[in-house]
Amino acid sequence: MIHDIFQTLQKMGLVKDLDEQQLRQTAQDQDLAIENYLLTTKMITPLDLAQAYGLYYNLPFVEFITEEMADPLILSKIQFNFLRQNLVMPIVLQGKVTILVADPLNLGIIDELSMLLSKDAQTAIATPGAIIDGINRYYPMEGAKTMMDDLVEDTNLLEGGLDLSQVEDQDILSMTAQAPVVKLVNHIIFQAVKRGASDIHVEPFEKELSVRYRVDGVMYMAYSPPKRIQGALISRLKIMANLNIAEKRLPQDGRIESKIADKFFDIRVSVLPVMYGERVVMRLLDKSKAFASLEQLGLSPYNLKIVHEIITKPNGIIFVSGPTGSGKTTTLYSIVSKLSSPELNIITVEDPVEYQMAGINQVQVQSKIDFTFASALRSILRQDPDIVMIGETRDVETAQIAVQASLTGHLVLSTIHTNNAPATMTRLIDMGIEPFYISSAVLAVIAQRLVRKLCDACKVVYTPTSEMLHAVGITLEQSKSIKFYKPVGCDKCLNLGYKGRLPLFEIMVMTNALARLIVDRSDANILRSQAIKDGMKLLVQDGVWKIEQGLTTIDEVLSVATMQEDL
Repeated sequence: MIHDIFQTLQKMGLVKDLDEQQLRQTAQDQDLAIENYLLTTKMITPLDLAQAYGLYYNLPFVEFITEEMADPLILSKIQFNFLRQNLVMPIVLQGKVTILVADPLNLGIIDELSMLLSKDAQTAIATPGAIIDGINRYYPMEGAKTMMDDLVEDTNLLEGGLDLSQVEDQDILSMTAQAPVVKLVNHIIFQAVKRGASDIHVEPFEKELSVRYRVDGVMYMAYSPPKRIQGALISRLKIMANLNIAEKRLPQDGRIESKIADKFFDIRVSVLPVMYGERVVMRLLDKSKAFASLEQLGLSPYNLKIVHEIITKPNGIIFVSGPTGSGKTTTLYSIVSKLSSPELNIITVEDPVEYQMAGINQVQVQSKIDFTFASALRSILRQDPDIVMIGETRDVETAQIAVQASLTGHLVLSTIHTNNAPATMTRLIDMGIEPFYISSAVLAVIAQRLVRKLCDACKVVYTPTSEMLHAVGITLEQSKSIKFYKPVGCDKCLNLGYKGRLPLFEIMVMTNALARLIVDRSDANILRSQAIKDGMKLLVQDGVWKIEQGLTTIDEVLSVATMQEDL
């Protein structure tokens, strides 16, 4: 049977140049079936093997599981852990109950599910990854309404009457038979992850409690739990974040490390006393999520060429500027990843370390013990680095050390909070850095903003008004050759019309003319005019390029930049 699967792989053209006998002997020596050996050595992929199983056993192949295939009623009949451990998932395919499996030889499990679900259940093949993703995405958690009803009926939810035990480091989807508030907290966090939220806001008001999510930069209402459970809900979150539940007068900051649907999340928790209780904001950081490569960031070909040129310089500072949450750190990581090589010593100092990078030495500042950016930098410079990444230049001391490091042969990368590229120069002067040092040390400033990306599944073509075209600097003649899109909304984008975000860039490269103006302490407007003459593309111009690519809308670009403001 295994031999036939190998022959199927050969017919598919995947192993035609390999020595079958040698492969079988090596697999036998390692006590592996030949297909498992081919997988572990990456000679074939899980997708290849799943398609081969489908061909050999004449079974339907499912590449990915859609919402239409997932029936919550059928899924709820089988335990969550059972499905994941056995890599199976019941779905509805072409109107029939179908048992989706990664291994068609797992006949015991298939028979068991067939008896439970339907004697006429058919079998289909999918990759392990597709099955796990489908289970995590569509397995029905207890409905929010049912939980709210339980909470209202529960008489033990007064603060002090609820067992708020320490949370264990486990997958929150696996927690069952828990207290209603614990279930609700798990549900709130899981739904935030499922919807791609970056933040969860728990807000107490006079007569109500609200839970809102921020998805793609926009806030929207999620739940309104009963006001009477406010104390228990906040206490549960504070205990998960190792905070003091007795302290309700002072702000507190903590973190929760949790596994949610097979992904590891670092949840930053901020508690702030407000008029009617304590307000909690949770920032979700997916530690398993890979950051984009430099080429995938969304840079136009013009800007990508500039970035490639400046990051190959042996020394100097490259600043990435923009407001909070505009993707500055992601851009820095992409640059560091591009530069990473065994020949270079790269050290980062961050607060916090958001992504773990192989081959990079990452340092996290600890403000509670006075281990700040500045003190960390002093130590790092004694570690013989070639490239130093500073999470944020937030004070004059850090800025001075960064400038000195760049002037003594190091390439320094850092973020800074300014509105645009030219304003970064005036900000450094205001911090007390001598203009001569700024003009000598700074290689470039990359300013950026995030705009929402159109959902490819539902965007439609339309014709914008002449006022909108004028606001982004597009003439009526130019508009004739551009296909403009607007959002509609569908199941794939939560009916928002947008799915994900992408950055707009403005890159100001230091030139001799700019250096002279900086030494003369010229204001930001004069610097901006010179940078444009030197070839800088404005934020709004980068936005127009992304509009032409069908990636975003005029409204989104106008939310962060207009031609009149930029000029």
